[in-house]
Amino acid sequence: MQADSNEPLLNTNLKAILVLSIAFIIVSLVLFKNLFFQSTFLLKTFGETSIDPAIAFKNDKPTFLEFYAEWCEVCKEMAPKISVLKEEYERDINFVFLNVDNQKWDNYIRKFEVNGIPQVNLFDKKGNLISTFIGKQEEIKIKNSIDQLMRKAESHEKVLNAEFSVIKGNNNNKVNPRTHG
Repeated sequence: MQADSNEPLLNTNLKAILVLSIAFIIVSLVLFKNLFFQSTFLLKTFGETSIDPAIAFKNDKPTFLEFYAEWCEVCKEMAPKISVLKEEYERDINFVFLNVDNQKWDNYIRKFEVNGIPQVNLFDKKGNLISTFIGKQEEIKIKNSIDQLMRKAESHEKVLNAEFSVIKGNNNNKVNPRTHG
């Protein structure tokens, strides 16, 4: 008979523990959401606050041009590093971020032969390509190239790392005779 009287107390305790656990998880997600979703948020912010490339290449400032995608894990991994560089140099350099999934940027993707992301191109203030980085890079390597760019270096360098994301084919613009009635 005594076991029956302990069951409601045990059920109440389990329910309380379950409710507290769920509350703890929810509070943790709210408090640390920037930590969990920072990289994706940074990529979206980069794209939204980016200078238009047509303006960047004409305003007499060096240009940092990154091709990225929100699904790209390497892009997400590099986003905090790029954010630090952007904060440090954005007064002196144009920062342009082009999402490879946006058809609006297809002409730039073809022009700069983007077939792996992230791809960072650095241009001098005259719009001449100085450096190209494809794939995961150390922040210091890009920073050194930016510093060199600021010192008006004139040689082109291409740095390729094996860690990059291959661009997925975009078939949205393909037309065949049967698509027109």
